[in-house]
Amino acid sequence: MTAGALTRVPAARRAPAVLTGALLLTAIAYPLTSDGAVRDVVSWAIVLLGSALSVVHAGVSRGPRTALGLLGLVAVVAVAFEAVGLATGYPYGTYTYSDQLGPTLAGVPFLVPLAWLMMAWPSWVLAARLARRRPARVLVAAYVFAGWDVLLDPQMVDAGYWTWAHPSPGLPGIDTVPLTNLAGWLLAGIVLMGLLDVLVDRTREPGSPHTGDAAPLVALAWMTLGGALAHVGWLGLPGSAAWGVALAVPVLAALGLHHRAARPGAGR
Repeated sequence: MTAGALTRVPAARRAPAVLTGALLLTAIAYPLTSDGAVRDVVSWAIVLLGSALSVVHAGVSRGPRTALGLLGLVAVVAVAFEAVGLATGYPYGTYTYSDQLGPTLAGVPFLVPLAWLMMAWPSWVLAARLARRRPARVLVAAYVFAGWDVLLDPQMVDAGYWTWAHPSPGLPGIDTVPLTNLAGWLLAGIVLMGLLDVLVDRTREPGSPHTGDAAPLVALAWMTLGGALAHVGWLGLPGSAAWGVALAVPVLAALGLHHRAARPGAGR
């Protein structure tokens, strides 16, 4: 697209691309930042940009009702799961947040539901591209959602944002996060994505999506695969990097098959 053509695109439709660009640049800055206070600011910026991207893209592509519903749904589900997790240790295991994450609601830092929002919409968008039927779509979205956390959680523990009381047993190569956390994220993902799928179906505007889904998909790809590169190259977390790539392989394979089947003349 030429610069002239880009200027003719309505500003609202350009917003997801602009937010994605800012998100990627900020994510690149994270592993290059060594000062703890500056890294905290970068972490906040990543989550704020990512959550804004989710809401803005949902509104531009599916309509304002979907965007508002997404914001409300994720906030409620995230706070509910996290508050129960903090109080009971179920379903993730026993963990505590540090004061670095700032203000809380029911013991849950405000940043946490925003991080869920950043992760939830791209996960659902990718699943919607891969699966036509709701049960499969929900399971794929939950898998992507939980896989993202497998990469993210060790990074956040390493930064001191939260700690696990009993980090073992964990995935091989990850000794700071228990397997119960993965099970909890899969459960939370299934609940959230099931509700989100119904929400989108009931609130989306006729004829949507009104714009493409490239922005959240690019953000998802960079935050997972680029994050894995940062883990092994700068953050000293090779185990989570390996798991991030391994969990992405089935999704990449499914995307390749989907693209091949969608090509003109495929199957002839």
